[in-house]
Amino acid sequence: MITYLKHGKPEAERAEDDARVREVVETTLADIEARGDVAVRELSTKFDNYTPAAFRLTASEIEAAMQKVSARDMDDIRFAQVQIRRFAEVQRASMTDVEVETLPGVVLGHRNIPVQSVGCYVPGGKFPMVASAHMSVLTASVAGVPRIVASAPPVNGEPHPAIVAAMHMGGAHEILVLGGMQAVGAMAIGTESIEPVHMLVGPGNAFVAEAKRQLYGRVGIDLFAGPTETMVIADETVDAEMCATDLLGQAEHGYNSPAVLVTNSRKLAEATLAEIERLLLILPTAATASVSWRDYGEVIVCDTYDEMLAVANDIASEHVQVMTDRDDWFLEHMHSYGALFLGARTNVANGDKVIGTNHTLPTKKAGRYTGGLWVGKFLKTHSYQRITTDAAAAMIGEYGSRLCMLEGFVGHAEQCNVRVRRYGGRNVPYGAAAE
Repeated sequence: MITYLKHGKPEAERAEDDARVREVVETTLADIEARGDVAVRELSTKFDNYTPAAFRLTASEIEAAMQKVSARDMDDIRFAQVQIRRFAEVQRASMTDVEVETLPGVVLGHRNIPVQSVGCYVPGGKFPMVASAHMSVLTASVAGVPRIVASAPPVNGEPHPAIVAAMHMGGAHEILVLGGMQAVGAMAIGTESIEPVHMLVGPGNAFVAEAKRQLYGRVGIDLFAGPTETMVIADETVDAEMCATDLLGQAEHGYNSPAVLVTNSRKLAEATLAEIERLLLILPTAATASVSWRDYGEVIVCDTYDEMLAVANDIASEHVQVMTDRDDWFLEHMHSYGALFLGARTNVANGDKVIGTNHTLPTKKAGRYTGGLWVGKFLKTHSYQRITTDAAAAMIGEYGSRLCMLEGFVGHAEQCNVRVRRYGGRNVPYGAAAE
């Protein structure tokens, strides 16, 4: 039996919120397309109180911003980027070009080719996301993307020094001080001063996520990254403090960040509820975390591990922290999630900032059909074909001719027939299937 000790906001209310965001974004993107830089500048002034001479930083401005970062912070950024680069390079090495001769004289293959330009959005606002610069910019760099544009909003009226440093050290070719939906809109649509990109990546608020959704098709995107989600799957091998800390650690992201506890211990569930209330009295970010927990927090008690697994796969949370006596069992059987964090020693914050895996992950059940951002997202796998002998050209052409005619495509069939005639010496009547 599955019992909810705490429910989040009903889905209907969440849908109303989404509809309001969708309307605002649609109007904004149309304005950017119509008025270009003028619209972007007005939006920057309105939302960020920032109206620079140019949104793109010069080399000297980048250097000046980086000079403001402490030596300790620079060392920490370097450490994080080394871990992320190492894992991304291993992932890239796993993606190889292939070529195979499937029949004598018939050669098939594919090549992995980088996307030619990428816009990497790095959130700012209440919590400037320095780590997001590593995750998008550096990973695109390892993939070999030749033009990487990175954009983040100003903080306190100026470029955020640590974000600029992370972008530059990660390999950004252009750095913009521009935030929100106006940033992703400008990078995708293009303006007089910003050349459009082929792909958008990176997390953001609801407006950024919706802008990416509406722009998808015009440009590629990494995934639909909505508000941060976290799930803790736990049994009595861990305590309430650990569970409550891991839940609130992600609930502080924003006012609409779902946090879910799934357990087979009612005792642990009730203790975690009490511990959350205690921690919210002392957590400095409680003003945000408490709203997320109130509106989006859930506590689900199951009778069995199989029920816990079924609930977890159905919710398909972005982050899934597994702390049980059978973590490897969950690793083997979980199929819908963003990323797994296995064991009490592991935590989502490490994954977010430094451990080396990417923190841009699928939300809103998208883990059912996609994984998170990784080096492979920046690579397009393109096939090619080559026929190297006359005999192969004639043989494949005969099959192709008949199959095209089966579907009624006479012009297609003639592409095959002309090869049968020239390379096979066969007199195939025009518009007929090769015999």
